[in-house]
Amino acid sequence: MSHLLKHLKPFIWMILIAIVLLFVQANSELSLPDFLSRIVNVGIQQGGVENAVPVAIRQNRMEEVTLLLSDTDRERVLQSYTLVTPGSTESQAWIKQYPALSTEAVYIRKDVDDSEMEWLNTTMTRALLVTSGIERAFANPDQAAIPGFDISAFPAGTNPFDLLKKAPPEMLARLREQINTAMDSQLKALGENMAEQTAIQVVKAEYTALGMDMTALQTGYILRIGGKMLLITLLAVASAIGVGFFASRTAAGFGRDVRRAVFEKVESFANAEFDRFSTASLITRSTNDVTQIQQLTFMLIRMVFFAPIMGIGGIIRALEKDSSMWWLIAVAVAILLVVILVLFTFTMPKFKLMQKLTDRINLVTREQLSGMMVIRAFNRQDFEHKRFDQTNAELADTGLFINRAMSAMFPTMTLIMNGLSVMIIWIGAHQVAQSTLQVGDMMAFMQYAMQIVFSFLMMSFMFIILPRALVSVNRVAEVLNTEPSITDKEKTVHFPEPFRGEVSFNNVSFRYPDADENVICSINFTAKPGQMTAFIGSTGSGKSTLINLIPRFYDVTEGSITIDGVDIRDVPQQELRKQIGYIPQKGILFSGTVESNLKFGDEKASPEDLQHAVTIAQARSFIQEDRQGFEREIAQGGANVSGGQKQRLTIARALVKKAPIYIFDDSFSALDFKTDAELRKALKEHTSSSTILIVTQRVSTILQADQIIVLEDGDIVGKGTHKELMKTCQTYREIALSQLSLEELS
Repeated sequence: MSHLLKHLKPFIWMILIAIVLLFVQANSELSLPDFLSRIVNVGIQQGGVENAVPVAIRQNRMEEVTLLLSDTDRERVLQSYTLVTPGSTESQAWIKQYPALSTEAVYIRKDVDDSEMEWLNTTMTRALLVTSGIERAFANPDQAAIPGFDISAFPAGTNPFDLLKKAPPEMLARLREQINTAMDSQLKALGENMAEQTAIQVVKAEYTALGMDMTALQTGYILRIGGKMLLITLLAVASAIGVGFFASRTAAGFGRDVRRAVFEKVESFANAEFDRFSTASLITRSTNDVTQIQQLTFMLIRMVFFAPIMGIGGIIRALEKDSSMWWLIAVAVAILLVVILVLFTFTMPKFKLMQKLTDRINLVTREQLSGMMVIRAFNRQDFEHKRFDQTNAELADTGLFINRAMSAMFPTMTLIMNGLSVMIIWIGAHQVAQSTLQVGDMMAFMQYAMQIVFSFLMMSFMFIILPRALVSVNRVAEVLNTEPSITDKEKTVHFPEPFRGEVSFNNVSFRYPDADENVICSINFTAKPGQMTAFIGSTGSGKSTLINLIPRFYDVTEGSITIDGVDIRDVPQQELRKQIGYIPQKGILFSGTVESNLKFGDEKASPEDLQHAVTIAQARSFIQEDRQGFEREIAQGGANVSGGQKQRLTIARALVKKAPIYIFDDSFSALDFKTDAELRKALKEHTSSSTILIVTQRVSTILQADQIIVLEDGDIVGKGTHKELMKTCQTYREIALSQLSLEELS
């Protein structure tokens, strides 16, 4: 896993910016239900009056409201207002807003800080409720009563406030104490919010008495709050776009770097690692699996960080609106978690199987495409069709199972959210009817509940991609954590100068990884510069295995291979392979042009070097026959050239390198005898100073070899020239006579 996470380091700053933007987006979205609540509660129900502290109040009314306040509280309240009298200079600025100012003095509220406003709101709520209660008690003595206030002591038809103003201070103090004591229990039963709403109705009546335009006040408040909601929504949208941008850049860059790391790791693999990982599997891991990891990275940034912020923030804000309905959210979340857990339990094994089946279908498809000619030649189309259908059907069935399981999640989520909404409305409606909850707060609570459930729903999306992505993470990590079996030593040496290219096998034995027996045993020979060393033997005798040890495609199990007296395991692999021109048994060309394939041997090769190489390889004629010449397009794998042309181009590619050592692994098998002979003659003339090692099945190819090594079951059964082996090696003699006559061999 650490091999993967280190590729996220270049994108840490992008991730941090995305997280900051997620906080901005989440807080913006979480604030919207509160603004909606304020529009409903304040803008619609309260007519735009935000609190129980009037922005303006008539002087006479202020005296009535503050009459039963303590002297200290009354003084503090009055200090928060400015008294404006009719006809004064100040009145001209306010008379249009407060028409009553033309006939009577008005107190206009000053700008006060939040703490002072909070105190004023509490104080004025109590004072307004007491004042309103006294008025209602006198207006309807049989139905209204003010705790601690006996209206029977006042003559009928009198204004109680006029009489209270003339009352002795001792009487007012005693009355104030009685009323406040009685009001405490009444306000506690009513609740802070409902008490404030009741007081606001008194403030609205005062605003009407002042002649204020209540419609404009209400409309202005709704537009002001609505404008803030719009700005916050735009901020949330901008943050979401920013998060998407940075998350996409991070995921794409991370996927690119992981894909590059996988490719570089695969490039370092020896043949032993390729035996462990199939080609189809490596292709799937570097494409499909990396794509899954890339999607997971995007989802982690976009949702995993966002969902907890929304969930926790939504819970806190919902409880602020109404803590009595918390259990509804808890039940909904619990049901949701159970559904996710059940789905995760059933789908996780299928996600693991999904990637294996993807490997399998890639393998089958690759085999069928590369072997199409053989399939047609043997009329096996129906068999291969069934084989593909079986694998394809297994993959489809697994995908259908996963999709069906996941499709059940969305109706369940819809049912949970709709059921939660119904329950909130049902319970909230009863609380609204009992005046313990405002309509706006109920609507906000419902929105917060939806945000909480939706945050868990977003987490459930992660459970859709997480199982398969985790499988992909493990598969890619398996490649990255695999250490190549062939590596350079910490302290390497270099070949001596000048480099000669003398190759020596010193008691070399080799067995493949996990094999029980050696493939080649106790091999000893020396291939000298300027000489051709050939290897011949029956199929499976170990010829190709032996020469694959020279470029270190495998490392020897026992013994050593030296070049110019230096063990090749002590030399950097690049330096070793730089000295070798390798022509594989199966000619491999790359998509591009003839020129680009030839320059694969030396990208700095001049046109003269290319001409020289194709002339030696007997490829010049068919290149010149095409009007595009060296610019002729080569299809992937060299599919648009013949087998013989492909072999000649691979030989020319190696010759462009001008290496001191050339390895030909049965590289003349597709050539006719005439071309074979001409090519060997040209090689001898132009590579006279190089060490030539040739693996072949053709005796005619090695008649003039300086040294022929005959292999059988991994052992050397003959070594010498053609003439010597014809006399001393029965195995070589049998091979030679099976191909040529005695006259041709003499």
